[in-house]
Amino acid sequence: MNFKLAFHYLSYLQYPLMLSALYCAFSPYLAGFAALKANPSLIFEGLNTALIFMGLGLSFSSLQDTSKMQNKFSQNIWQNPAKGKLVIGLMCVMILLFLLMGLAGYFFSNQGILKDLSVGTIVLALGMFGFLKGALEIFEQHRLDKNSL
Repeated sequence: MNFKLAFHYLSYLQYPLMLSALYCAFSPYLAGFAALKANPSLIFEGLNTALIFMGLGLSFSSLQDTSKMQNKFSQNIWQNPAKGKLVIGLMCVMILLFLLMGLAGYFFSNQGILKDLSVGTIVLALGMFGFLKGALEIFEQHRLDKNSL
């Protein structure tokens, strides 16, 4: 059994997870504004669930084959050393901010909406760690200054 191929196929679970996140983000609005007026916490519950599914989807995206380039836009970024370093730096800053905000919300808030949202933010940040690992592998394999043909 080819484990690399199995993980590659397993990475396709990212798409239904991201679609689930999109549905969870918009489901409070699909219920109607009368339902939102009666229970405004539906927005935050949906957002928390969307953040969790996004984090899971990003985790599964790190299982994809990093030796292949997905599209021309990605190729433009990852082959250029300056752009690749900039994107990786931005990803690191985003992960740090999401993780710090999530941990601060979790430890410094009482039970309620903010504590629930912080769990979703922490899961998103942890999912982005896997995504960062994949981005680093893609950058190292495809950059033109170290891997000239």
